[in-house]
Amino acid sequence: MSDVDQKWVSQFEKDGYAVIENFATPEECDELKSAILKVIDGLDVEKEHKTIFSTRNNQAHLDDDYFLTSGDKIRYFFEKTAFNEDGELVVPKEFSLNKIGHALHWLNDVFKRISFSQKMKDVAKGLGLVDPAIIQSMYIFKNAKVGAEVCPHQDASFLWMEPMKLFGIWLPVDDATEENGCLWFVPGSHKDGLWSNRRMIRETKDNGKIGLTFTGEIPDTNQSEYVSAPVKKGSLVIIHGMVMHKSEINTSDKPRNAYTLHFIEQDNAVWSDKNWLQPTKELPFTPLFSST
Repeated sequence: MSDVDQKWVSQFEKDGYAVIENFATPEECDELKSAILKVIDGLDVEKEHKTIFSTRNNQAHLDDDYFLTSGDKIRYFFEKTAFNEDGELVVPKEFSLNKIGHALHWLNDVFKRISFSQKMKDVAKGLGLVDPAIIQSMYIFKNAKVGAEVCPHQDASFLWMEPMKLFGIWLPVDDATEENGCLWFVPGSHKDGLWSNRRMIRETKDNGKIGLTFTGEIPDTNQSEYVSAPVKKGSLVIIHGMVMHKSEINTSDKPRNAYTLHFIEQDNAVWSDKNWLQPTKELPFTPLFSST
């Protein structure tokens, strides 16, 4: 392992997150942006399920089959400000979206190429993983002036496994600043367990349908504990599944788009059958090292 690799690995172990600068070239970032615009071109808003994505609203997605079955598909999730009371789109569709997920890494050639690239495999090797698999991916929009907050959370609340070997990979395709909604972390919080016992649980409801239930509350965190992590376009942020993090509203006139994916260690680890996300016959969790 090079000295550079050792530096980010040491930071990750200490703080629960780390930054690798210049992971993707400007050309690769621009290619990802162009690819997502082509995906949006294929969106018919009138025919699409108008699912609003929110990290603050506990009721969002709880009985939403569109969300629950999105793990092996490319689906669209909108900003709450995108529609009027009559359900009509009030902004151009390219500015209406909160995110697109959750199988871009497999169903889109451009996103697949970077997701299974040798440099992504090298990140997993730097973390000491034996049999990592990509479980989901998202393109996250935080458009100028309208990009919503992501409230304080731990990824493990939504994607639980034992032992906890969940890793978020966050690749901004725009410069991420404090003004346009960069990530904020509580360094070292990955060592403190699950805050507020916050979990999203998959279960069969009284009506016989599969739905989701939240346990615990949104963590009540001290804002002074957070440290901002502004990064340049093309940097890679690695996020421990247990570290507390958030992002604020984009108050600037510049976008802060990012491609993000999660992978897990499959070796000697158990994925919870209570998670909203489950592998399917069409798309099992995809091994990082052996898939191309």
